[in-house]
Amino acid sequence: MTIDTLFDDPPLTPAGERLLAAAADLFYRRGIRAVGVDLVAEVAGTTKKTLYDRFGSKDELVALYLRRRARRWQVFLNVRLDRRTGTTRVLAVFDALAEWLQEQDRGCAFVNAYAEVGGTGHPAEPVIRAEKEWMHGLFVALVDEAGLDGATLGPQLHLLYEGATVAHTAGGRADAVAVARAAAAHLMAV
Repeated sequence: MTIDTLFDDPPLTPAGERLLAAAADLFYRRGIRAVGVDLVAEVAGTTKKTLYDRFGSKDELVALYLRRRARRWQVFLNVRLDRRTGTTRVLAVFDALAEWLQEQDRGCAFVNAYAEVGGTGHPAEPVIRAEKEWMHGLFVALVDEAGLDGATLGPQLHLLYEGATVAHTAGGRADAVAVARAAAAHLMAV
């Protein structure tokens, strides 16, 4: 299952795509609450009215930004998974994360977004939860495919992955993903 199976987003006009691109960069770099619709419209070269016409609200724009980001990550990861077999597919998730984090200096957009809007009923909450559930399910499935106990080991590896993401950025641990990958390899060898 992917984000696409949970959310059906209509195509956007060129102005809508510019607004979404501007919002994605601004929300990730500066934070959701720190960025107003005036700035998004200005950076996109449109008007605030165009933003509201295309998305209805800033909250809906945030939710779409996260859905698009989830799709980007899923495509990025799946390309790397397709090159591997067995338990190396599980380790490929950590390799992909290390590669992804080279360009993502603020860490996980979903953790960041949840820190700002979690528990408020924001339309982004289901997207955040869906992305985290997708990753959890992916680990369970990959471990099962490798002939190991996915129900037990999958959640453990998912927590290693999530912890490595946060430790890398918020904790300033450049080696966090490598340490998590080594722990994953150890757990799968047991």
